[in-house]
This record gives sequence, structure tokens and C-alpha cells, in this order.
Amino acid sequence: MNLKILVTAGDGIGPEVTNEAVAVLREVAELGGHTIQIDEKRIGGVAIVKDGSPLPKDTLDAALASDAVLLGAVGGNEFNSLPPDKRPEAGLLQLRAALGGFANLRPAFAFKELAVNSPLRPEIIDGADILFVRELLGGLYFGQPREWNKTTGEAWNTMRYTRDEVVRVARIAFELASKRRKKLTSVDKANVLEVSQLWRATVNEVAAEFPAVTVEHQYVDAMSMHLMNQPRNYDVVLTENLFGDILSDESAVITGSLGMLPSATIGGKVNLYEPVHGSAPDIAGKGLANPLGAILTGALILRHSGGLEAEAAAIESSVRKVLEQGFRTPDLTRTNPQGFPVLSTKEMGAKVRETVKAELLATSR
Repeated sequence: MNLKILVTAGDGIGPEVTNEAVAVLREVAELGGHTIQIDEKRIGGVAIVKDGSPLPKDTLDAALASDAVLLGAVGGNEFNSLPPDKRPEAGLLQLRAALGGFANLRPAFAFKELAVNSPLRPEIIDGADILFVRELLGGLYFGQPREWNKTTGEAWNTMRYTRDEVVRVARIAFELASKRRKKLTSVDKANVLEVSQLWRATVNEVAAEFPAVTVEHQYVDAMSMHLMNQPRNYDVVLTENLFGDILSDESAVITGSLGMLPSATIGGKVNLYEPVHGSAPDIAGKGLANPLGAILTGALILRHSGGLEAEAAAIESSVRKVLEQGFRTPDLTRTNPQGFPVLSTKEMGAKVRETVKAELLATSR
């Protein structure tokens, strides 16, 4: 396998966590005899400072010439006064649109070892394993017209979807559900929104192509409650853009920390991968960031862009083993009543590399 990956580490803790993810990928590639070529470019706030744009042309060109893009995080308080289209987040939105990925995959899973970190009771989250499939290029985030008219004191956004946009993301969700527990939950607000009525009708059309998958529909407000009360009831959750953004972030409480969650955006010219957490500028450069979400994002690169399922599973298994051994980053300790060893960002990355090396060597014998 020969994989060309562009790393856009971005702002805040982005460089710290992507460094550890890349180190794990290099370890896996060396052990398996694969070639991974890493290129690095700027995006977000650091690109605004150095290049005058949140998405420089050479970054976009490099992304389009790659097999996968690994993003760290973008954003910083010092950029909040800029117009929306000049802020770091605009670079991410432009990159997503240019790469064309329309299906954002966000896993949310319960680690038994981290149950104490969740505000939910252990018996509620035990065994929870949800895959959110979020439509990423439509809805309120991209719909036109949109404006904040400061003169009149009005602002408006447009939630818009076409049938074809819903069909393509629904098919990906159904295909994934057919390889998991064969249950799909579609989330909408069809009792109020015409866009959601189109969404629900189209999902039902696509469902006919996948008779082995059980389908249910939930209103977004009810779903936000069900995720906290009965997360084990859900397998693949299909949502439009805004609802998926909110629900998948809410699901971080199942895992115990936003720093544990990976994501992948697929379906376009080049797949884009990024941990769910933000840039966390308050802890940047202090070695406090949790790299596990970025490392698990690296596993998704191997699975979806490299076709290396065994290697991806080895990374995921190694993360679980490191947690079973009691190692934690600061965000995973809370009061730390059991006195778990607390590792820095680099130390946690090294521990995962050590574990994945042992696991792959054991399976190759």
C-alpha cells in the first residue's frame, strides 16, 4: 500500500495531536511494509498570519493531489473579530467543499475503562457503539441566501436540500449499517420543516434498496434525549448537517471526553479526516492535549483510504489496551481517585506506538 497523506495541523493543539497520529501511522507502515508519504501545509489561523488566507492555494492544491488529508484543528480567539469568510473556520469549510466529501462519519463508543469520566451512569452507556453519518455539504451551513443585515437588524440563513443530496448520503449510511448491526435511525424535524419532510421521504425511498436494514425515524429534539437515556439502542444514525453537528458533539459524553472522538469525511475527490475536538488554545503547547482522537482518526485513514482493515483495527485495539492498563491524559482523569498515571501528549502517543507494535508483531508470527 502506498498512501500520500497531506497533514494540515492547523491551530492550537492541532500540531501536537497530529504529530502523534502521524507517528503511529509511520509505525504501522514500517511494520507492514507499506509506504506512507507525508506532506505538511498550513490552514486556519496560522495560515491567516503567514499567508493572509485561511486556506492558501498551495494547501488546496496539495490536498487535491493527495490520497487523504489529516486535519488537526482550526480556530483561535484572536481571529473572532474577522468577517466570517476570513476566519480560520472558513478555511475548513472551503476545504470540505473543494474536496467534495459529503458524508461525515463520527463514531461514538463507550470505553468501559472511561465510564467514570461520563456524566451518565455506567449501566446506561455500557456497550454503546454509534456511528453518526452526517450530511456535510448542504443545509443551513451552505444554503443561500444568507446574510446579517446590521442596518435593518435582521439575519437569515437558508436550510436547503435536494433529493439527490439526500440519496447519496443515505446510501452510504445504509451500506455502513448493513456491515454493522443492520439498524439505521434517521433524524429530522419533519413535523415542522418541509426540508425534513423531503429528507424523510427520500430516506424511505433508499431504504427499499436495503431490505436487511431496519429503519426508524426520530425527531431531533427527541433524539437528543434518547442519546442520553438509551444510547445502546442506536447503531447508525443518519442526519442532516446542523442536527448531526449538534448530536455527534453531544455524544462525546458517552465516551467521556471530546478528545477521544475521530471523524472521517468521505464521498468526494479526497477523503478528509479530523478529530472531533477543537483547537483548545488554552492548553496548546503545554503537553496536556489528548492525542487519542487524532490517533483513532489515523485508523480511519487506513480503513477508508488505505483499505487496511487489520491495521486500523490494531490501532483501535491498542488504544483500548492502553486505557485498560490505566494510562490517562489529563482530560480523562477528572478527580483520578484510582491514581492512574497521567501522561503528556507525547507520552500517550509513545505508549500507543509501543502497544500497536507489539500487537502487529504478535499477529504476524
